[in-house]
Amino acid sequence: MKLSDYDLRQIDEERINHLSETAVKNLSITLLNDLKEARERLNQNSKNSSIPPSSEAPWDKASKFEDEKKANESSNNIEAIAEAIPADKQALASDCCSDEIDTPSLAKESSAPATQQASPRELPRKPGKQSGAQGFGREQKITVHLQNHHYPNECVLCNAVFNASHSRVAYTAFDTLTLKWGDLIQPGIEVVNTRHTYYESACPCGHTTQAAPLRQPPDSLLPGVELSQWRLIGSSLAALIVCLSFRMRLSRPRIREFLHDWLGITLSVGSINKAIHESGRAAMPLENELLEEVLKSDLLHVDETPWQQKGDLFWLWVFVSSSVAVFWISSRAGDLINRILGKNAYKGWLMSDGYRVYRQFLKRIRCWAHLVRKARGLTESYDKESQAFGKETLDFLNSLIAAIKNARETPPDKPLSERYQDQLISYRQACEQMKSSSHKKTHELAVEMLNDWDVIFTVLDHPHLPLTNNEAERALRHWVILRRISYGTRTEQGSRIFAILASVIETCRIRQQCPWRYLESVIDYRRAGFHALPLPAVIS
Repeated sequence: MKLSDYDLRQIDEERINHLSETAVKNLSITLLNDLKEARERLNQNSKNSSIPPSSEAPWDKASKFEDEKKANESSNNIEAIAEAIPADKQALASDCCSDEIDTPSLAKESSAPATQQASPRELPRKPGKQSGAQGFGREQKITVHLQNHHYPNECVLCNAVFNASHSRVAYTAFDTLTLKWGDLIQPGIEVVNTRHTYYESACPCGHTTQAAPLRQPPDSLLPGVELSQWRLIGSSLAALIVCLSFRMRLSRPRIREFLHDWLGITLSVGSINKAIHESGRAAMPLENELLEEVLKSDLLHVDETPWQQKGDLFWLWVFVSSSVAVFWISSRAGDLINRILGKNAYKGWLMSDGYRVYRQFLKRIRCWAHLVRKARGLTESYDKESQAFGKETLDFLNSLIAAIKNARETPPDKPLSERYQDQLISYRQACEQMKSSSHKKTHELAVEMLNDWDVIFTVLDHPHLPLTNNEAERALRHWVILRRISYGTRTEQGSRIFAILASVIETCRIRQQCPWRYLESVIDYRRAGFHALPLPAVIS
């Protein structure tokens, strides 16, 4: 580019009007070349340049997926229409179009017997083990460290109590791998293999009763996810797998590699994925308790960020209070807000950005960090009027921020809204004037300030309230990095499991409790058929 930022800031309409015709033509050619070069840079993506796919915005990726879907659907429709045309009609069509399209093969296929026609278009092969394929057992043999025997207590037919005198015959057994947590006395992680042996007893009434591990079939919330005590992966090992996946951001194959290299455990990717999904189902009942904590909070931070679900664009929402952090994956419409908070269900203060779905809440405060960034952006604009408005906004907000911080330490004699009344009136007049600006960013900032005027400056009367939405943004940051690595989730079920496990992890962190030990207990209780343990208490 020939024109620098310094050059562009000096060029305006007035200066161009004073140039000669030749100078205007030369400037236009220079600007045209610069514009073409800038457009070429803007149009660069992972398909036509060396830019990595991870640097693209999620919504751009979503649009590409949509284009590919439409192209595939249109091609499928064309093939379906061609297959639906009778053979004699296809032959007639080929005769009519013989001068434009070479279609002898179509005529030959149409006259061939039905048994020789092409088979229907096969669906693409799904990843993983195919339905009906031969299965394989575990080849790794792990030393058994503990034995756990399970006997039936009473006859299920006559309710007679069994004792040691009754015959006991082992009929099945399985191993469960658990972890022994390290501490200051004995650091490190120890893997313990427990063999669970189940017995059957014959009653004098003639009935044989078997002791059996509890197995809970899938429910409607998470179809295909079973809770069972019959598991090779114990609750503590499942908690470690969730930690590696969610906290350390490892993929399933990398988790498999870590367990094999460091703990000597060989697990399939499918078993690892099943453990994560089962952990999510175990924690799913906590969703109601998390929602109750959200509704009774005095101050709630809300934010959202793009999220991909198998190429479709969704949004990862977070609700953060002083004792809980809850995540949901949904669309960006107001349905989730209405379902979670409702119009009258939530009574506390709501901290948010300027997204319009939040405007239904009267006790709302705005994040000033967004406004400060937008004002700073205007100060770097090439338009002088926009520069002046951005500087005025930035100086005004910074002066109010300093006054609010002082008011927190020393309460003022009168509300800050009264002390700064004249400045507020003057700045509002500037916003009214700038809302008709032809500069897009200037117009948007002025309109945003006017639309949320009372909400933005509510903090002047309540200086104890926060000025930024940093709590929600910090809660999202870890998961945004995970999204860039994993490209989101693949199914609605995977999104639900991700949201509940992320909520449990972040809530335990806020309450200064170990999320993995708590999750281990939840999995243990749920596998045994009990209700999930309540969320751990807050450590003050």
